[in-house]
Amino acid sequence: MSKGHHSGLKLSQLRALVAVAGCGNFGEAAWQLGLTQPTVSHAIATLEDELGVVLLSRGRHGAQLTPAGDAVNQHARDILQLLEVLQQTANRHKGLQGGQVRIATFRSAAANLLPQIVAQFQTDHPPVDVTITEFYDYTYVERQVLEGKADVGITFLPTNDGFETWEIMRDPYWVLLPPNCEVGSTRLTWDDLMALPLILYPDDNSCFANVQTYFQQAGYRLAPRHQFRETQTILNMVAQGVGAAIMPSLSSHPMPPGVKVAQLPSALERTVGAILLADALQTPAVFAFLRILKQQTFSAEALLTL
Repeated sequence: MSKGHHSGLKLSQLRALVAVAGCGNFGEAAWQLGLTQPTVSHAIATLEDELGVVLLSRGRHGAQLTPAGDAVNQHARDILQLLEVLQQTANRHKGLQGGQVRIATFRSAAANLLPQIVAQFQTDHPPVDVTITEFYDYTYVERQVLEGKADVGITFLPTNDGFETWEIMRDPYWVLLPPNCEVGSTRLTWDDLMALPLILYPDDNSCFANVQTYFQQAGYRLAPRHQFRETQTILNMVAQGVGAAIMPSLSSHPMPPGVKVAQLPSALERTVGAILLADALQTPAVFAFLRILKQQTFSAEALLTL
């Protein structure tokens, strides 16, 4: 084993060491790096030769860091992390001549909030690529941002610690009545509401949970007649007179002809907001997107004109 001047150290060797240390074996580390096992073994062997110390003890049960290997691995992780910060810093100074903004959102926000924001952004910054991923419910959105798979999330506030947040709009829950339903006022009483055959989302949907809590706090039991996962199915059922629905304003569009809007006995609403991972380095493109988002004004009343 040679004890050279360490001039031949390569990033590929450091990445191999960190991967093997994390996985505990060469095979899984090779798969993680997208390399062959002999390539990873060679990288570790040449690194040990370059440093003049044994970094890993090999055995039938995998590979374990030696005391020297543990110390070197810590420094290797720091070096790779600094390189990532260096790349992010460089990206921030590239300006808006390229790059992308990755957005994760729940479905109704994708349909009724984002189109005008994205259209304005692409008009102002055509070289920037915008990708939007829709999810059935908000919990998936927060996970995408936490895992670094999205730059901006559109979700409900308040949210978990670790996010920087901005409020976009207050989204009230409405009662959607079929065309043949007659009520004495646009604000229903609890007697009116309890007499309606209700159509709601399934139990695992956050909207259902909010409505159920609303009923419980008022001392009533929620017993929907029908439950459907797809918003369009619920809207079409209401339009055909099958029942009435309780859903947020964002989810109520496009509203079928003839469907009427009434208010709940007392207000129920959710707050829609944008989230970023706190303390994360963001590109100029992300900041430009947020700037346009903050300039937009959204309200439930405006949605009635859609």
